Parts: sequence; C-alpha cells; structure tokens
Amino acid sequence: MSQQKPRILAGRRLLSVAIACFLAASASAFRSVVYAQSQKSEITVSAAASLKDVLAEIASAFNAEQPGAAIHFNLGASGTLQQQIEQGAPVDVFISASPAQMDALAAKGLLLAGTRSDLARNALVLIVPAAGSSVASFQDLSSTAVKVIAIGEPQTVPAGKYAQEVLTRYGLYDSLKPKFVLGKDVRQVLTYVASGNADAGLVYATDARTTPEVKVAAVAPEDSHAPIVYPVAVVKDSKNPDAAKAFVGFLLSAKAQDLFKKYGFSPAR
Repeated sequence: MSQQKPRILAGRRLLSVAIACFLAASASAFRSVVYAQSQKSEITVSAAASLKDVLAEIASAFNAEQPGAAIHFNLGASGTLQQQIEQGAPVDVFISASPAQMDALAAKGLLLAGTRSDLARNALVLIVPAAGSSVASFQDLSSTAVKVIAIGEPQTVPAGKYAQEVLTRYGLYDSLKPKFVLGKDVRQVLTYVASGNADAGLVYATDARTTPEVKVAAVAPEDSHAPIVYPVAVVKDSKNPDAAKAFVGFLLSAKAQDLFKKYGFSPAR
C-alpha cells in the first residue's frame, strides 16, 4: 500500500502536466486564429485630411455591417500620402483630394487594376475669422489690412494647388506671395484662420463647415480652378486586397454617399 501511494501521486502529477500543456497549446492556437481573423479584415486607408470627419462616420457605418473590420486612417496632404505609397508604406486604400496624385500612382503601376473610382466633389472657398473681417472678395486680399493669407503648400496639398489656380485667375497670386503662410494640409490652413493667426485662407467648403470660428467670405467659381474630385483606389501592394475592395465598395454605396452629402460634399457624377 505504501509503495502504491507514490506511484499514484506521480501519475497525478504527470496527468496535471499533460493537461496544462494541452490547455496552453489550445490557448495559443485560439489566439493565433483570432489574430489571423482580425488581420484578415484589417486595412490602412491613406486619405486626404479634408475627409477626416466624414470618414469617421463612414467607418462606423461600415463596422456596423462588418463587425470584425478594423480600419486605420492615415490622414494628411494628398501629395505627401502619394509619396509615402511610392516609398513602400503599407497602405491598402488611397483617397486623394485631386486626380493628379492618383494619376501619378497609376502611371507607376502602384494601383490595383479596376479598383479606381471617383467618390465625391468639393468647392473652394475664401474664409476669414468669424469675429469680423473687411474681406468680402478675393480682390480684397490685396488690402493693406490683410497681413497673412493661409493656403496649402501647392506642391503637396491639392487645396493649395487649387488656391494657386484661383488667385492666378484673378491676377493676384504673385503679388500676394509675401503674405502667404503655407499649411502642411488643408486642416492646418483652417486652424490658422480659426485661431486668428491668419487674416484669410483658402480651404474646401466642407472644411469651413467644421468650425464656427470662421466664415465664408467668397466661393471660388468652378471655372477658376480644376474640378475638385476625390478619387479612390486599392493600392497594388495591399496585404488585404479583399478587405480593401470591400471598403471601397462601401464608400461607393448609397449609404456612404448619403454621408458624403451630409458633410457637404457633392456627388462625383
């Protein structure tokens, strides 16, 4: 009897070790499955800064239909985002505030064939601080009372390029250059004016709607600049092309298009 007891205890210890190993292996396998599933629907969307608010609501609507989806946004100037993709940044979907950046990526074969579409349109407006300003037109920017004018960097920010086109159309661009402060994206331009650090600025109509700290002084005529169109496409090197295509498809859906309208965007067609 005394010899059997140690054997029983040893057997129990071996059984306990075996069970612990089995449970640990099962937990590891479960974590791997969950991680693989989350990775399958995880995508990074590089998008123009002017889309910040509408994309946040669109992502919520998309997640309501696709609970397992994980969307990470990388917001900034379209030209900067284009450069990041060209340099190999891990991006699944690109949304630009101008066709020019999308065209550049297409020319280099960096877009997934058949996935490009136009999402929405916008307008360019002249804004001033809401507290009060004598500026009521683009011509008023030449006034000595206007010391600082905020626009996006024309080389990387589509809104800045559109601003350059508008001011050139009015014959003002070169003479106003000494007054310019250049923003890294259109939202920074908005902040300059909203904070009073600029006397005026040129942003999209949808940006002007996001804060009561600015008011619209004038709207740029459509024929004074290239059409403000937002194209979208899946990046060729996307790690999750199926999830990326699903999100692009949702962006083009009636539900998402209604949200674009809610935030002041116009239909692409």
